Amino acid sequence: MPTKQHRTDPEVRKKILLIDDHPLMRRGQADLLNREPDLAVCGEAGTAREAIDAIAKLKPDLVVLDLGLPDKDGLELIKDIQALHPGLPVLVASMQDESIYAARVLRAGGRGYVMKHESPERLAVAIRIVLSGQVALSPGLSARFLEAMVGSSGKVAGEPDSLLSDRELEVLRLFGQGWSTDEIAGRLHLSPKTVDVHRGHIKEKLDCKTTPEFTRFAIRWVASQGGSRT
Repeated sequence: MPTKQHRTDPEVRKKILLIDDHPLMRRGQADLLNREPDLAVCGEAGTAREAIDAIAKLKPDLVVLDLGLPDKDGLELIKDIQALHPGLPVLVASMQDESIYAARVLRAGGRGYVMKHESPERLAVAIRIVLSGQVALSPGLSARFLEAMVGSSGKVAGEPDSLLSDRELEVLRLFGQGWSTDEIAGRLHLSPKTVDVHRGHIKEKLDCKTTPEFTRFAIRWVASQGGSRT
């Protein structure tokens, strides 16, 4: 008599695409998710360009995305994915501070945010939450969002995340990590002149009178978020 199978049929396991520029991180995530009875990693990508190609070819049920890609800002990639594949759920798994980036991820079209330092099991739980049609955030951040909905702005006046656009916040972060204008231009696929324009807008919004004052602010802000050059 055949033995009863307890594992979910592979054809009904949800297909997950991993997008992260660190192969070891992708491998760890894949090993974890492939052990789940209802999930299966259908592919991996290390750049935004590879990701767009993989989504079109593999047609995943959900994308797990790191924000720090070498060829495009992760927030911009989320917007591209939603434009090309409306409704495809995107879950961000990142080292960047959830309290700063989660709201921006949701505004870009993402459906959840997981910090990489959380337990591996948390990723699988968050994936299932997003696949069920809900938003996956940490309990602490969910509480903050609820407070914002009932009257509080949810942001501290004068803080960069309340004053700057997504692109300006990314430029500030890179300057705070020690990147030069030319390096930032190359990473974000902008001209050095455009980076300088962004820096000028940031200085104005943060009331930094001089470039050294701006640089000191950027370094302190990145340090307060636990950021490092990636």
